[in-house]
Amino acid sequence: MSASLQNLPLGRSDFIALRQERRIYADKTRMVYELCRDGDKIFVARPRRFGKSLLLSTFESLFKYGLRDFHGLDIENLWNDSTYSVLRLDFSLAKDYSTVEDFLQRFDTLLRDAVREAGLCMSSEGTDPIGKFSALLSSLPHLSLVLLIDEYDAPLTSRLDDPILFDAVQQKLSQFYSTVKSYEGRLRFFFMTGITKFSNTSIFSAFNNIRDISLDPKFGALLGYTEEEIRRWFGGHLRRAAGCLNLSEENVLSGLRENYDGFCFDSKGQTHVYCPWSVLNFLTSPHLGFANYWFRSGGQPAVLMRYLDGHELADPASYGADLLVPLSALDASAGYDDLKAEVLLTQAGYLTVKHACDDGFVQLGYPNKEVSRSMAELYASQLLKNRRLLRAGSTPVSAVLKVGTAEEVVRVFNEAVDAIDYQRYPIRDEASCRAYLQVLLLGAAMLPQVEVHSALGRCDMLVNIDKRRWVFEFKYAGRSSDAAACLEAAKSQMTSRRYGGQDAGKELIRIALVFSGEERQFVSWCRV
Repeated sequence: MSASLQNLPLGRSDFIALRQERRIYADKTRMVYELCRDGDKIFVARPRRFGKSLLLSTFESLFKYGLRDFHGLDIENLWNDSTYSVLRLDFSLAKDYSTVEDFLQRFDTLLRDAVREAGLCMSSEGTDPIGKFSALLSSLPHLSLVLLIDEYDAPLTSRLDDPILFDAVQQKLSQFYSTVKSYEGRLRFFFMTGITKFSNTSIFSAFNNIRDISLDPKFGALLGYTEEEIRRWFGGHLRRAAGCLNLSEENVLSGLRENYDGFCFDSKGQTHVYCPWSVLNFLTSPHLGFANYWFRSGGQPAVLMRYLDGHELADPASYGADLLVPLSALDASAGYDDLKAEVLLTQAGYLTVKHACDDGFVQLGYPNKEVSRSMAELYASQLLKNRRLLRAGSTPVSAVLKVGTAEEVVRVFNEAVDAIDYQRYPIRDEASCRAYLQVLLLGAAMLPQVEVHSALGRCDMLVNIDKRRWVFEFKYAGRSSDAAACLEAAKSQMTSRRYGGQDAGKELIRIALVFSGEERQFVSWCRV
């Protein structure tokens, strides 16, 4: 990296270290000031890898050391408050337990370490950490403590597969939050983060005046980067990436926008942000191109993966469809058993607000290509249910599309269909045939486009790969005897509507295929 470039903050969630190392910090402190100015009790839900821990670390530095670490930032001319004892609890450190007693022991260690770091003292007598914490709070002066809780839901989501243990730990956490509520007069400021909004933690009933800003338009850009921030704070790295990829800066931004932008945490659907983890990974290694960083890290939170152990997503045939849900469903807390898949997918970052309707509903969809590909991987695993997509010795579909024949492509498509759990996901029409292949190709890191519009119509599927452009038109025949007529209809449609367009740099390969519901495979095809 060029010596003139300021270091990126990738992997840094400690605000003080980030500032001391002079790494880039996209200045969010005007919003930080708005949140800290009053003695509010605030909750925010965001997906993983969006900077929640860095935000809490920023609060910690501000309340503990004042403006020491904020030179040159917006808040420097706004803040004039005192310093406080700051108690910061990261509940992800207490999520790995096997019994209630094990959890209480880990929770006791977590409390002790946090209390010591805050410069306070908790009694060593007794075995109940919540009782000792209650005694500590009762000894503090009014408005003297800042309490910051990170990943409040981690101990619960780690035990979604064990209802008895889940309920027992939930009761202990309820006691903890009730204790905090009893001594809320000691709190100068309270801020809590999580992924989900579980009603059965009792935190939202214990703090009946807690302020949930998860969908507040005023704080839609609190976590994540806006495009303006990327241009302002990462300009040098954009230029470096442009040089590395032999692209213009605007083309690099266009790639970032297409792959990593589109997250909206705004009930009005107006503010959108980029995933900071993905942006920073790209800027660190631009030679890798616009890779998928989501699924490998932030895209597999425990709450979602455990939910999928006992529940199913919607039919994969609905992969590309946007959803309409009541805003109240996203805004409300819910018990785990009552949590809808679309709400959990939104909280986990797979779905996001695309549009706010006037009737109290919001339209949900995938924020960008990176997440849509990750979602396809989830759907593909659901379709296959541990079956192999390709038999041993088979050629990967990407290699076949690059250099193979049309006959080989049809063979690979039939292998893919054969791998589907057909009892649960039968192909009953053209739409499900197209959708299932789209999901499986995306899950195999391909980038198919479906229902691609042209001046004369729209083709079922288009795949650009290297110097080739494959165009597919699917027809469904309930009986194999109808396949010949269906194939003629597909050929005529492709010819008359000139699917695939013109691209002097690519070989155009147009294939008409007929799927037989009777034989459960593609039985007829031809190159057009």
